[in-house]
Amino acid sequence: MQALVYSFIMLSAASLGALAYFGLTFTPANAILLAAVFGCVCIVFLERSLRQRAENRLERAIEDLSRLLATDAQAGAVLGQRINAIADTNPGQRLETVEADISVLGTVIRQVAEAVAEMEDKVAKADQGRPSPYANERIIAAPPPRAATQITVISEPEPIIPLEMLRQALLDNRLIHHIQPIARLPQRRAAAYDMLPRLMLEDGELADASDFMPRRRGGQDLIRQIEGVGLVEAVAIARRSRTGGQPVVLHIPLTRATLGDEFSAEQLLVTLDANRAIASGLTFLVPESDWQSLNTRERAVVEAVARKGAGFSISNLRSLRLDIAELAALGVRSLRVDATRFLDTPEVFTDFHISDIANYLARFEVSLLATGVATERQIVELLDNDIILVQGDYIAAPGPVRQDLVLESGRPVTQPLRRAE
Repeated sequence: MQALVYSFIMLSAASLGALAYFGLTFTPANAILLAAVFGCVCIVFLERSLRQRAENRLERAIEDLSRLLATDAQAGAVLGQRINAIADTNPGQRLETVEADISVLGTVIRQVAEAVAEMEDKVAKADQGRPSPYANERIIAAPPPRAATQITVISEPEPIIPLEMLRQALLDNRLIHHIQPIARLPQRRAAAYDMLPRLMLEDGELADASDFMPRRRGGQDLIRQIEGVGLVEAVAIARRSRTGGQPVVLHIPLTRATLGDEFSAEQLLVTLDANRAIASGLTFLVPESDWQSLNTRERAVVEAVARKGAGFSISNLRSLRLDIAELAALGVRSLRVDATRFLDTPEVFTDFHISDIANYLARFEVSLLATGVATERQIVELLDNDIILVQGDYIAAPGPVRQDLVLESGRPVTQPLRRAE
């Protein structure tokens, strides 16, 4: 290709020289000089462009190599820290302690066996010297009674408010939503807000979601209705805060009751499609039990939600031994752990060192969020381990939304909406 370009340059220079000689009555020497100058100028510009292109390609290659080296350095640092942690465990001393405990246990078992054998010998000798009063009778022993099998069923406590009372409260529009901030350390500024459904009782008191949210199959329609109202409220708050110049990120509760229902899932996707401008500010809060039990159709709905710009946050995590890359591909933005359990027993959640888990998740653009923060000591420990997103009543308690951001009081919020205003 480069030879072809040089051929065109030489042909253009010859043509220009011929034009100068025949058309402009240049002398042969001037025409040749003009052709040579034109050819040299074209060659200089061509070489300059080729050199710039090569330099840009080389710079991009160096940048890619730098990123790869940085990633390898981080992986090496994580591996080194894990090796140091393993080296500090001193397994030899632990094995010696276990061997000593096993030896003591074996001695105790041998002593117990000898004592039981002696007692059996004494009982046998006593029975041999005593005549049986039923020696002349035929005895048919009854079979021993079967031990009753005990089945322990562990179930979640039922809500205090029954379904019928909840249904009537929804018809009376007594469902409201409060927000609880998610703070970013160390400034403790609000990074996002949780939408918390609450029920206004007849005496004016507020009931939390744990007091009225159904946990049986009979209340799936009420769960879908509550989550639909929460989505409409969140869209209204997000749109009006964006209009006011202060966009917010909202976490909205979502369960399989909505994802598994065809109509509710369609309503969810239609609402997100109509509000793509604010979809990036909406994050759906899904419990780990629901996330792990998603079927094929529900996972397709999750993927569609992620394609429309919204994200997910998984709550009530019992372990961080998950495929983080797969979660990030499905739109998961944060993982929530209980602060007290995570700091007291981190080995239950992960095999990583506690100071490395947040950086590892950040490689996949997933954040670790500590909930239930109750003391200042927990905040200091979380900050020391690079966990900067926290939530809890100690940080900020739930509170009502500003009146200029909520829905109009005249609208019946229990009505399903196909397009949020």
